Amino acid sequence: MKKVVIATRESQLALWQAYYIEEKIKTLFNDVEVVINKMTSKGDQILDKPLALIGGKGHFTKELEDAMLLGKANLAVHSLKDVPTFIPSGLKLAAVTKREDQSDLFLSYKYKSFQELPKGAVVGTTSLRRRMQLLNKRPDLVVKDLRGNVNTRLRKLQEGQYDAIILAYIGLKRLDLIKDIPYTQKLDFMIPPMGQAALGIEILDNDSFLDEVASKLNDKNTFICTKVERDFISKIGAGCSAPVAVNARVDGDNIEVVALIGLVDGSKILEEKLIDKIENYEKLGEILAEKMIAKDALNLLKEAEKSAFKEYRPDRI
Repeated sequence: MKKVVIATRESQLALWQAYYIEEKIKTLFNDVEVVINKMTSKGDQILDKPLALIGGKGHFTKELEDAMLLGKANLAVHSLKDVPTFIPSGLKLAAVTKREDQSDLFLSYKYKSFQELPKGAVVGTTSLRRRMQLLNKRPDLVVKDLRGNVNTRLRKLQEGQYDAIILAYIGLKRLDLIKDIPYTQKLDFMIPPMGQAALGIEILDNDSFLDEVASKLNDKNTFICTKVERDFISKIGAGCSAPVAVNARVDGDNIEVVALIGLVDGSKILEEKLIDKIENYEKLGEILAEKMIAKDALNLLKEAEKSAFKEYRPDRI
């Protein structure tokens, strides 16, 4: 009997994702044993600083990748938005599962909607992408950092540390946590990040059986869209310390991609959109990045990164 060892973080959401893929594999392959190898990532351990200041979202994937390269696992399940565009030698991002609802969700115990928040209301999010878009709409709000797992973030909201927080809808839906919050609202004006609401399946390279498993888990349109998004991020050189949003979607025979780059406070935002035939997707992300670079996106990124998380950066004497 063939064996698939899945590397996963130990967070509640990561385990949901791993068990989801485990069931998928068992359904698709009757003669495969699936084992879950749980581990804690550095990103899960450091909760007092934004991810951008400890090296970015790669801290959620590095331990899992190391485990595969050391022979402790041969497949890893990631939230695709956490997967850096650089994949280590010996591994490959072989599949992307069908994308679900990408919405950012407003949650509050006090206010029924984002529009009803009073001037000076405290909103929690660690995402610079969300901060940029929130403050562009409502510069009167106070946006504060929010770390911890999903349950920790919801507890902080319930304790009144924030008037509202913004989280990804899909994670709350998967864990069945939305029903516990009095007021929720999908924020339709928010453009999501690269890879939102899809799972990335990373495997050992040069393994024909793992290739077969991954091919059965892959959703073609989602793979295409997220490749465009990841190509854009790679070409533009945007990391976690940059307020960037990018989203691609298939519409019939066409693919449409939109991107935002701006300052953390939302005072300046560069937006660009492209539509092309789906067969031209291979270069679409890079083309979009080049169009934005021509409009001075790189200098805007530098300016944004300098101003990001100033409260965590002590002034030098």
